[in-house]
Amino acid sequence: MGWEALVGLFVLLIFLGVPIAFVIGMISLLGIISIPFVPNITVFMKMFYGLNSFVLLAIPLFVLAANLMNHGQITKMLIDFCIALVGNIRGGLAHANILVSMIFAGVSGSAQADTAGVGNMLIPAMINTGYDKETSVGVTAASSTIGVIIPPSIPMVVYAGLTNASVAALFIGGMVPGILIGLTMMGIVVWKGRKLNFPIYEKTARGEVWALFKKSFPALLAPVIIVGGISTGWYTPTEAAAFASIYSMLISLFVYKTLKMRDMPGILKETLKLSSLSLFALATASALGELLGYYKVSDHVATFFMAYVSSASVFMMVVIVFFLFIGTFMDAIPAMILFTPVLLPIATSLGISSVHLGIVTVITLAIGLVTPPYGLCLLIASSIADLPIERSLMGVLPYITSLLIILILVALFPSVAFFLPQFLGLM
Repeated sequence: MGWEALVGLFVLLIFLGVPIAFVIGMISLLGIISIPFVPNITVFMKMFYGLNSFVLLAIPLFVLAANLMNHGQITKMLIDFCIALVGNIRGGLAHANILVSMIFAGVSGSAQADTAGVGNMLIPAMINTGYDKETSVGVTAASSTIGVIIPPSIPMVVYAGLTNASVAALFIGGMVPGILIGLTMMGIVVWKGRKLNFPIYEKTARGEVWALFKKSFPALLAPVIIVGGISTGWYTPTEAAAFASIYSMLISLFVYKTLKMRDMPGILKETLKLSSLSLFALATASALGELLGYYKVSDHVATFFMAYVSSASVFMMVVIVFFLFIGTFMDAIPAMILFTPVLLPIATSLGISSVHLGIVTVITLAIGLVTPPYGLCLLIASSIADLPIERSLMGVLPYITSLLIILILVALFPSVAFFLPQFLGLM
């Protein structure tokens, strides 16, 4: 089977709605079968070795930590504390939505978990308080993308596994852009709040704020311990993921007592289901990489860039446009697995570090989580609000602007993101 037929079949299967992981697996198997003298077992060997990495163990562990936080009602405590802090500002509930996403991102590493956990509580609350559905969905879906930018980040773990880039440098490099994106989104809420007269909560008494802070302190401490431990080298990202899971379980069971041991089998089952999707896509994409190598795709792409792209800034803009398109119909993890091995050698030849490329790639693909037809975070948020996807997209568009602004800033001026990891000696 020629490469033209494989590309045509790939497009057809995507159009028919076949899950991307299965599409990649089928294309890999058919392609390898059609190559003479290459044994069919190569596909399964590549799938196995694609997952044979200690770093990738962090994926199910971070998913487990997020599920424990949601089931243990830790997310609700963080929401209550954030509302107490900023609820008295116009649009305070929207500000709290963004703020809790930034905190939740410091433990879970998953945008989808953020959307589901925070959205189930805050979207109905925002609608009942007087926000329109478009704003409620837009703020929740857009701010949840910070979950894969502020460390820890599951896509960054996958990228590090693909490129041997420093996970610690990626994590710390994502911190400043993630915070800037959150602050920019809050600025948009301020502007829209004045224009649309967003509601205001009554000011919370200082004593109550302090009480909520003390109650939330164990949960607020988790991101500090996780990110601090990774940046100082106390433990690896995989060990940090294990710590996040154990810590979330212990404080839910014994501090807050909002989780029972009988809940654990269901949480573990849900974790296995969610993490297996990403890991299976990773396995099949490893097999596809063998097929792409046979057809010398990386050589063709390198020839194209050498002919038409002569500077690092132009290359980064092309990468952004490319991944913005890819992200509309493909999840971040399979997209990175498919295209990072092709783009990285070109980036290196232009003087772009693997960490810089990784940060730009992750932020760009995070935008795909809120852009149809894939837009998984947007789909989750719109289903919670029972809002058509077209109206949901209109609600999220202003906040996509903030993502794009910070993305271009990081792409063209890498010191914005990397002064912190450089200061800590990680780069």
